[in-house]
Amino acid sequence: MVELTQNEKRLLATLEKEQKADAEHLASVMGATPEAVVQWAHLAGDKGLAGVERIVEKTFVYTDEGKAYLKNGLPETQLLRFVLPGTQLVDLQKHDVFKIGFGQLRKKGLVNVEGTSVTKTPGTSTDADEAALKNPSASDPKTKDLIKRGILQESETVRYVISATPEGLRLAVKGLDLREETGTLTREQIISGAWKTANLRRYDVSKLPKKAYPGKIHPYQRIIGEMREILLEMGFTELYGDIVQQSFWNFDALFQPQDHPAREMQDTFYLKETLPLPEGYEKVKAMHISGGDTSSTGWGGVWKEEKAEQCVLRTHTTSLSIQYLAQHPNPPVKAFAVGRVYRRETIDTTHLAEFEQLEGIVMDENVTFGNLLGILREFYNRMGFESVRFKPSFYPYTEPSLDAEVYVDGIGWIEMGGAGVFREEVTAPLGIKYPVLAWGLGVSRIAMLRLGLKDLRLLHKSDVAFLRETPSLRPTKGGI
Repeated sequence: MVELTQNEKRLLATLEKEQKADAEHLASVMGATPEAVVQWAHLAGDKGLAGVERIVEKTFVYTDEGKAYLKNGLPETQLLRFVLPGTQLVDLQKHDVFKIGFGQLRKKGLVNVEGTSVTKTPGTSTDADEAALKNPSASDPKTKDLIKRGILQESETVRYVISATPEGLRLAVKGLDLREETGTLTREQIISGAWKTANLRRYDVSKLPKKAYPGKIHPYQRIIGEMREILLEMGFTELYGDIVQQSFWNFDALFQPQDHPAREMQDTFYLKETLPLPEGYEKVKAMHISGGDTSSTGWGGVWKEEKAEQCVLRTHTTSLSIQYLAQHPNPPVKAFAVGRVYRRETIDTTHLAEFEQLEGIVMDENVTFGNLLGILREFYNRMGFESVRFKPSFYPYTEPSLDAEVYVDGIGWIEMGGAGVFREEVTAPLGIKYPVLAWGLGVSRIAMLRLGLKDLRLLHKSDVAFLRETPSLRPTKGGI
C-alpha cells in the first residue's frame, strides 16, 4: 500500500476534478502557495502518482526609455521625419533625439550625408524596427538589437503544470482518507488518551529532512577568529590601531629608505593629511643617514621630515607592532595584530587592493631564531597544516629573514608569509636592547586553502550558496 501525506492526498483529490492544471491554479483551489503545491506534486511523482512539467516562457519588458519610444517612436524614426529635401545637418541638431537618432540612421544606412546636406536613402523605412518594438520576438534579430540598446529587457518566467498519472487517478477515484492528520501530539492528547483515536500522520524515516540554513558567522571571519584564539592561547596580547598611519611608523621606523619602491604611489595609498613626528624621531633620522650610534652605515642620502609626516592607508600591520615596541621597550613582549591593510594592487584571483594580515612580535632576553621557527610551526600546525618548512629570504627590517611554507595535498608547497629578527637599525632608535622576533602572514591565503577556494574575491562576495554550503569550522587539533 502506498503511503501518502495528507497534502499528497489533497492534491490527487483536486487533480481528479482538474485533471491537469497550473500550480498557481491548484494553489488557489487548495488554499496553498504554488511552491508548496509543486513540492507535493514532486513527492507524489516519486511514487508514480503525478507528473510535473516545468515550462519556461520568455517575455519582454520595456525599460523607461522603451516606454517613451513605444509612445513616440524610436529616435531614428522621430529624426527621419525631419529629413526633407534640402535638410541641413544643423537643422537636425536642433532636435533632442539627434545624438541617438542620427547615429542609428547612419548605422542602418537610412540617410546619406554629403558635406552638410542630409538626404534619405531611397526606399528606406523604420517600419520593421517599429514592428519589432511593438511586437518583440526572441527569433527576431531586431528585437535582440533593441535589447542591446537597453530599450527592451528579456525576462524569463517559469510555470509548472501538474497532472495525475493513471495510477494517481485510480487512487483518487477509489477514495482517499482526507481526514485531518495529527502531526504533533499535545500534552493533553497524551494524558487523556485522545492520541489513540487520532488520525496520526505517518513519517517516512528513509527520507532526508529539508535542509536548514541557520544564521552563522562568515567563514572568513570564523578563520580569523580561530587564529586569534590560537595566539591568545599561546600567551599573546592582541594589538589594535588605526587604518590611517603616519609614514614614519609605516616605513621610516622600520628602516625602509625613503626612496624604497614600496613607498611609491603605485604601491601605497597616500593621503593629503600629515601628522607631526613623534618625540625622538631624530634617532630614526640619524639611523637612516649614517647608522646612528650603531655599527651600521645607514642608507645615506637625504632624509626628509615632510615625507615621514605624510599619512597613508597602512600597508602592513607591522606599523602597530613597532609603535607597541616603542611604548614597551622592556621585555617580555608577546603581541599580535590581525587587521586590514591596503596596497595599490591590480585585482585578480590572487590579489586584492585590501586584505587582512596577521602580525606578531616576541621580545625577550634570550629568544633566538630557533624560537621563531618553533612559534611559526606551532601556529601552522594548530591551523591544520602538518607539514611546514622555511627558506631564507630578504626583508628590509629583519635579518636573518625567512619565508614560511606549508604543504597542501594536490597543490604542493605554498608560501604563507615572511618572518625574521628585527635589525638593530629598527630596535636601537627605540632603546630596545633585546632581540625581537617578528612575522607577517597572509590571512586570506590561509582562508583560501582552508575553504578550498581558487579566487580570493569569493571571500568578500555575498554568495549565498557559498555561505550556506560552507560548514561551520571547528578548531583543528594540532601543535607540537
